[in-house]
Amino acid sequence: MQWLLTGGCGFIGSALAERLVAEGHAVRVLDNLSVGKPEALADIAPLRRIEAQGAAAGWTRGAVELMVGDIRDADAAAAACRGAAVVVHLAANAGVMQSIANPRADMDVNVAGTLGMLEAARAAGCGRFVLASSNAALGAVEPPAHEGRAPNPVSPYGAAKLAAEAYCLAYHHAYGLSSAVLRFGNVYGPRSGHKGSVVALFIRQALAGQPWEIHGDGGQTRDFVFIGDLVRAVIAAGTAAPLGGEVFQIASARETTINELADTLAGAFEAAGRPRPAMRHGERRAGDVARNYSDTSKAAERLGWRAETPLPEGLCRTLDWFLADPRRATG
Repeated sequence: MQWLLTGGCGFIGSALAERLVAEGHAVRVLDNLSVGKPEALADIAPLRRIEAQGAAAGWTRGAVELMVGDIRDADAAAAACRGAAVVVHLAANAGVMQSIANPRADMDVNVAGTLGMLEAARAAGCGRFVLASSNAALGAVEPPAHEGRAPNPVSPYGAAKLAAEAYCLAYHHAYGLSSAVLRFGNVYGPRSGHKGSVVALFIRQALAGQPWEIHGDGGQTRDFVFIGDLVRAVIAAGTAAPLGGEVFQIASARETTINELADTLAGAFEAAGRPRPAMRHGERRAGDVARNYSDTSKAAERLGWRAETPLPEGLCRTLDWFLADPRRATG
């Protein structure tokens, strides 16, 4: 199959590309390189840069095609989608704090950018569109999060993701585009060197000799899902029976406090022969949800997917990846 990954030079995209290439698929990446870098794909397979006009020449197997372009550029989006069987839309303006600082920019990327990719996929006759979403779209609801809850977003980022989900459903009903929306939990794992998410941030801080700052009392909860498990979910969504804009919770289905995460990660440092990091508590952040974890039973039933990697194992594997090359801790 031919898979187009927007934002494919990032953490999730590069891990997904690695798995797809290993399984013999053709992979094309559309990325504006604002966050991810081509080097993230360099150890996966030969990297072949293509221009928009070259996309019509066909897909290259045994290599990763990289088209440098922005998802909001209609010509770049149309060219990238030519010949794609599956479009996995990962490119986004990620993060609650960034959206609060600049809600218009967040909307431009996460809503208008998604609409542009849906239109390009429809016009190109792509068979499946998979949207990377977030529990931020669901917002402040009584946990566990599941697909039947009424959304209540508490940040511009959540509102934008919810609008993107709605467009996927609308394109199914209006145009017959088979799509799936995956609401990711807090993803962590190898290849996350540049990420600002809590696991990668804590690891970088500890390796730099800096203390960990826990916002608030640390009792807020999240659902941490290992990157290898998440990649399996994306592939399942891209290859399952036709889906009509349906939403799936993709997480570990386990509620973990930030204090528990910090203690477990500190234990991984000790097991690796490193000093236990210092910790301190700071102010709670605006827009933070107090409790967040997911019911993943629908993904198990419809996609045949469940998370398999326990948190202690996943954190050790993530730390090992950072320790294998000191440059990875520089982001």
